[in-house]
Amino acid sequence: MAEEVKVNEEVELKKPEIEEKPVTQNDDDAESGEEQPLDIGEHYLVRRSDENWHPAEIIQTRYSNTDQQYEYYVHYEGYNRRLDEWVPRGRIMSSRFNMDGSKVNDKTWKERPPVVTDLLSDSTDRKITRNQKRRHDEINHIQKTYAEMDPTTAALEKEHEQITKVKYIDRIQIGRFEIDTWYFSPYPEEYGRQSKLWICEYCLKYMRLEKSYRYHMSECTSRQPVGKEIYRKGTLSVYEVDGKDYKIYCQNLCLLAKLFLDHKTLYFDVEPFLFYILCEVDKQGAHIVGYFSKEKESPDGNNVACILTLPPYQRQGYGKLLIAFSYELSRREETVGSPEQPLSDLGKLSYRSYWSWVLLEILRDFRGGTLSIKDLSQMTSITQTDIISTLQSMNMVKYWKGQHVICVTPKLVEEHIKSSQYKRPRLCVDSGALRWTPRRHNKVGKK
Repeated sequence: MAEEVKVNEEVELKKPEIEEKPVTQNDDDAESGEEQPLDIGEHYLVRRSDENWHPAEIIQTRYSNTDQQYEYYVHYEGYNRRLDEWVPRGRIMSSRFNMDGSKVNDKTWKERPPVVTDLLSDSTDRKITRNQKRRHDEINHIQKTYAEMDPTTAALEKEHEQITKVKYIDRIQIGRFEIDTWYFSPYPEEYGRQSKLWICEYCLKYMRLEKSYRYHMSECTSRQPVGKEIYRKGTLSVYEVDGKDYKIYCQNLCLLAKLFLDHKTLYFDVEPFLFYILCEVDKQGAHIVGYFSKEKESPDGNNVACILTLPPYQRQGYGKLLIAFSYELSRREETVGSPEQPLSDLGKLSYRSYWSWVLLEILRDFRGGTLSIKDLSQMTSITQTDIISTLQSMNMVKYWKGQHVICVTPKLVEEHIKSSQYKRPRLCVDSGALRWTPRRHNKVGKK
């Protein structure tokens, strides 16, 4: 049993190095008629879970001893990498797919032409505007191409993609949930190559075997996150965890989070960070819902480093609650803050929605006098840059005589509030339930 637990102890985890080699067969295998693997780097039409066929690139190959067949890790062209997956040979067309759209010479295609998803078409075949494309890409989580990025960003993206190209851990079991993972996470080698990991929802230790997990759960005395409970409202609770005091727990939390976050750097040096764990509490204990982390001293004035709601709890208001909680802490600290960039596609949508609602509430209730962007920043702890970009998205700000000026009418505010896009958050922070005092005021971001 010690073998399962030892790598969860404090270790210095290094930048992962993935050796990607195509699986090959010898001449004897080919002559015997055994299946030969498809070529890595080639494009094929692959049947997705929605039964549509879509162009995809073969990223990696492995042989499944359980199913006695090759499996292929594929990236669907034009889609976010979270949809990359391992698929069996039966979901892949026999012939290569030419990305220039030329005809595929394949019997299956002739008998039953596949439905290939057209990412940017609409029912009228009209050309879409830049704003429509940007909105479409956000909704469908479509990544920018390297050509659309500046050279520095493109270079970093290429390096990041190479390091995290293949996701070997397909799913995890944590508490009562079995969750499909989205991205690569650099767990230690003997764990990172498992198709499934079992994770204790209380202490966050990870295990390769179900029997080890069952034994651990019978022995584990933890029933809540480590650290100090600083918020309790009904069945919701928030714990503050110092990375310096609970290094192993915070490293395990980062490894877990990386399975669902693409562009965040994974900090194994967790000591400079504080972690705020949101939980649902019942008779069994405090079940982790999500978290955000923040630097104790942020030179860029960031009030969030990483933020995540676990997939089973998404679209239930917990993400915006975490965002609101981060700004409540900033208000207590008498600072303004912004999340660390880059945000994930889902993160961008959540933040923009939160910022919009907060600002609309203030503008709706404002009576007479003048109100500046600086005033809004002081009232909300949202940076002026974030306020300006949010108001611009709603056509509520103009650039006049060298400065941005709020330009709204009560009618325009009401129209936005009544729009389905700006729903009131399901969950709100009760400042009276927060038992927390800033450790010290940070000069960065001071009002």
